[in-house]
Amino acid sequence: MKQLVILASSLLSFFTLTAQNEKETMLRSLEIADTLKVSDTLSTNHRKPNMVVNVEKTIKVADGDTVEETTSDTLVVDSNTGDNNVAYQGDTIIVDRNQGNTKSDSTIIRLGEKTIVIVEGKDKTTVEIPEGLNKDFRNSFRRSNRLKFKGHWAGIEMGVNGFMDADHSTSMSNELEWLDLKQSRSWNVNLNFLQYSMGFGTSWIGLVTGMGLEFNDYHFNNPLTLKVVNGVTVADSSYLLAGYKVDKTKLSTVNLTLPLLVEFQIPTSESDRHKIYISAGVIGGLRIGTHTKVVFDDGDRHKDKGRSDFNIATFRYGVTARAGYRSLRLFANYYPTQLFEKNKGPEIYPFAVGLVLIPF
Repeated sequence: MKQLVILASSLLSFFTLTAQNEKETMLRSLEIADTLKVSDTLSTNHRKPNMVVNVEKTIKVADGDTVEETTSDTLVVDSNTGDNNVAYQGDTIIVDRNQGNTKSDSTIIRLGEKTIVIVEGKDKTTVEIPEGLNKDFRNSFRRSNRLKFKGHWAGIEMGVNGFMDADHSTSMSNELEWLDLKQSRSWNVNLNFLQYSMGFGTSWIGLVTGMGLEFNDYHFNNPLTLKVVNGVTVADSSYLLAGYKVDKTKLSTVNLTLPLLVEFQIPTSESDRHKIYISAGVIGGLRIGTHTKVVFDDGDRHKDKGRSDFNIATFRYGVTARAGYRSLRLFANYYPTQLFEKNKGPEIYPFAVGLVLIPF
């Protein structure tokens, strides 16, 4: 009996221990599974979301022609890697992981063995140029600036008018004496409002053309004016014969001018800021207005204006010479065409000399 009790107790202890081991094994398995599940959940929750980076790049190339290209794209960057450099179309994008956007965009340009790096940041753009290439760029830029030719025509000019006879004398004598001028009041004013400059591949020589208006006043010394008799322009002495006191008598003309000049420019320093210029050429003219004016006193003061062409040539051409340095600029115009049409008036040739008051 005692042996039977001992055997039963042993069997009970064995089954109890086995059940406990199985329970313990099951719990441990559940524990491991739960632990792994929690671990996975934590790992997933702690992964940083991928960053979305907007990249916009503008490339400009200027060398005679200008090419402008703008590209815009969106990149997805893995936030869990430690690498801040992201390759994009051959360029390197540096990502600021604290801000979640691009810090800069670098464009690399290779010229032979030399490399230019253009870094476009949020606040500024920097260009890294090798020393030798930087010098080449500066020299090229200076050369391109020096090749820009700008002539001297446009502006406001003021001078004095005069006449020459057939012998190129400024002294009006004999039958031309009545055309003697008051030089101090015979003004020439030019408004050159349009200019085009065409260089010959350098900055020191080129062609200059444009357009302007020429206003001429010819004040006579004698109390005479003009009139046309039998188709010929002659002196009008009617005011003098009437006994009037003549205070002023003048002839005024307005011409539209068109120049063609060859200009030379001589630099006075390496900066090319100040140059001596010398130009010469021809000027075509179209008469667009003519009148005479007489101011006289017959007890009361009167002004008479005679509006006619007085046989003054409609078209004319002249030669001009110009020179200047900084604020001192001179001009001289001479017209080898007669003021009056041939055989319809006195044979005289107008000229003018003066200063450029305001260059444009």
